[in-house]
Amino acid sequence: MLFLQAKKTLNLAFPIILGEVAQMLLGIIDTAMVGAVGYKQLAAAALVMSVMNIPFVFGIGITISVSQMVSMANGRNDKKLVSHYLFNGFWLCAIAALIISLGIELSKNILFHLHQDPEVATLALPYMQIMGWSVIPMLLFMALKQFTDGLEHTKTAMILSLLALPINVFLNWLLIYGNWGFPKLELMGAGWGTLITRSLIFIALGFIILYHNTFRKYVAVRSKEWKFRWQSLKDLLNIGIPSSFQITMEAGAFAVSGILIGTIGAVDQAAHQIALSVASLTFMVSMGLSQAGSIRTSNAFGRRDVKLIRLIGKSTLIMALIYGTFCAIIFILLKSQLPLIFNDDKQVVDLASYLLLFAAFFQISDSTQAVSAGLLRGIKDVKIPTIFIAIAYWAIGIPVGCLLAFYFNMGAAGIWIGFIVGLSFSVVFLSFRFRKMVSIEQKE
Repeated sequence: MLFLQAKKTLNLAFPIILGEVAQMLLGIIDTAMVGAVGYKQLAAAALVMSVMNIPFVFGIGITISVSQMVSMANGRNDKKLVSHYLFNGFWLCAIAALIISLGIELSKNILFHLHQDPEVATLALPYMQIMGWSVIPMLLFMALKQFTDGLEHTKTAMILSLLALPINVFLNWLLIYGNWGFPKLELMGAGWGTLITRSLIFIALGFIILYHNTFRKYVAVRSKEWKFRWQSLKDLLNIGIPSSFQITMEAGAFAVSGILIGTIGAVDQAAHQIALSVASLTFMVSMGLSQAGSIRTSNAFGRRDVKLIRLIGKSTLIMALIYGTFCAIIFILLKSQLPLIFNDDKQVVDLASYLLLFAAFFQISDSTQAVSAGLLRGIKDVKIPTIFIAIAYWAIGIPVGCLLAFYFNMGAAGIWIGFIVGLSFSVVFLSFRFRKMVSIEQKE
């Protein structure tokens, strides 16, 4: 039974993982193509991404509520309720996206108050404006993606995410470098390429949902179900806001860790960035498992099938543990080779190889923590897990990391050990919380 459930979760997770990797590759492609123009343009792009990351991640957290509520309604075989949550969830995400974009636009001058190179800040300002407005089509695409994912049609958004890669490369080629008679916009060209690509995939997914036979039954009831209801918006916010805080706290903790390690020295910062980049890429699989487990658990929760919830939870946690262990082994075996992909400076490579040993153990905790949080989200338990995650990163991880890094002079390795300690706490409490909540559901 566990193997069967694991197979079903993997089938659902695989397209989600590919879609997540495709979105990450879009950023890497932009960075590489901008980097070919000059190092100051590259620094400006990195600055904008650092400033925008937390509000953007918060917006993604809001979209997660759509898949949860849609999956739960689908578990009840209630197509009217599915359609209703599509409408309310979409417009909730649209409002969130508009607020985030306006916030970025109004706060753009912060770039000149972060003690950056003045030329870099000047280059970054118009790029940040365009990227800020591109948040709107991206979050709207994510809202629709969460709808299709919630119905377990994960391949739809995956295909569009993969198609976005060559489209973005082509637009960058035209607009960054000024090919085929287009103006040479350099960094601005990358911004326009991203905005156009995000708009195209949003429009395409919207068209598919409105007109494809698969989703027609949910659109057919729009005259009665596409109405705002405060209770529905409240249900979405009750999941969306804690989910946003969960992933924002993690993103914020890593942003702070980079700043802290930067105070030690450039070599430490570069080595930390290499280890973090490798860990972030492998984390996409954990994220896909988390979302798939969450969607399947939510569907079973809608049917009040406690036995199935328990089986999905146990099988997904085992997969997360196996995957985390596999990544740990790969990191240890290839610790000297992986850093060479990013840099060939001996000091940086040697330190990055050392940090990858800690990143290896981090993989196990990170994977199981992400899945545990996703499973709890699937049974609409988000508030207490958010507190656990806050404690893990901000009350344990960062303080312990700072103590080891600066008081015991362990440097960047101390920060990584702090995260391992914090996440280990989170894994234990979140997994026990899931078992407890499932037991309560069974008794009821």
